[in-house]
Amino acid sequence: MDALLLGSSTGGLSLFISGKSSWRSKDLKAVHFPSSAIRVQVPTNKSYNLIGNFYTQRIQHCARGILETSTVFQKSNTKFLVNATSGHPLESEPKAYPNTPWNSAKNALDAFYRFSRPHTVIGTVNKPYLPLASGEYSALTGIMIVTSFSIMSFWLGWIIGSWPLFWALFVSFVLGTAYSINLPLLRWKRFALVAAMCILAVRAVIVQLAFYLHIQTHVFSRPAVISKPLIFATAFMSFFSVVIALFKDIPDIEGDKIFGIKSYTVRLGQEKVFWTCISLLEMAYGISILVGATSPYTWSKVITVLGHSVLASILWIRAKSVDLKSKAAITSCYMFIWKLFYAEYFLIPLIR
Repeated sequence: MDALLLGSSTGGLSLFISGKSSWRSKDLKAVHFPSSAIRVQVPTNKSYNLIGNFYTQRIQHCARGILETSTVFQKSNTKFLVNATSGHPLESEPKAYPNTPWNSAKNALDAFYRFSRPHTVIGTVNKPYLPLASGEYSALTGIMIVTSFSIMSFWLGWIIGSWPLFWALFVSFVLGTAYSINLPLLRWKRFALVAAMCILAVRAVIVQLAFYLHIQTHVFSRPAVISKPLIFATAFMSFFSVVIALFKDIPDIEGDKIFGIKSYTVRLGQEKVFWTCISLLEMAYGISILVGATSPYTWSKVITVLGHSVLASILWIRAKSVDLKSKAAITSCYMFIWKLFYAEYFLIPLIR
């Protein structure tokens, strides 16, 4: 849905949404900010209330930043610039970001980093600032990058000669495509259960099983044996994958409502989904403690029981301190869960 902000020489600020050119005056209301110089107009009839409230909150937040800081915000490689001085027209200020070779290279690398989204290493949020959403990359540029790297990944798997690694790449590619691409019967991210199953299949099963078999059979030339650490890693990461699939939608509840995505957060509410995720993780840590306690090796028993007990305690203390009315607090907790996810890989090899 397209929206346009217009600023006049008198300092007025209005919101107009395309596709509704025949609104009558009684369909509109003025929402005033702390300064009387700024105004937002949104539709009041019931069919537009949700959209109006969504954009009103966003523009109020932006307006407060404009009034408080009186600075110019400019996003590189975009066509929009907001002048923070009340009463002045929109204008460009090319000196804000000098177009030097170093800045150009730095901006290009930054855009590529955000587009590649190395979320398997560092969990990300802030989707509106990703290159496709912000307009830094065109759809064609995105297609070319994704296609090139898909071909290179398959080529790498092929020349290495490891079938477990090749099939891990292939299945992950198929599920990732079905999860994201906007074609009939696809874009599975729209459906909460199917999206969760995709994430679980890749993170909990394919990554654990395929990479283990790659190391065992291809690197060490050993027979494939289903070991206790492998079973534990698959089971534990199944809990974590479900939590990640559920938790990632908690901060996005407003956007999901606007665009009709029926996530579990939309259906059940933020608080219920949040504590469901925390409970699942605590269950996973409880099982981990029991598994560690059954180890015949004292060193393994002590490290794994103590390690999982500490992580479970930290998670509980952090969860109790989260303000569920704050999107920033929820997002911060989500990023913390990613840290717990990777911390587990230090304990998995110690399971015996």
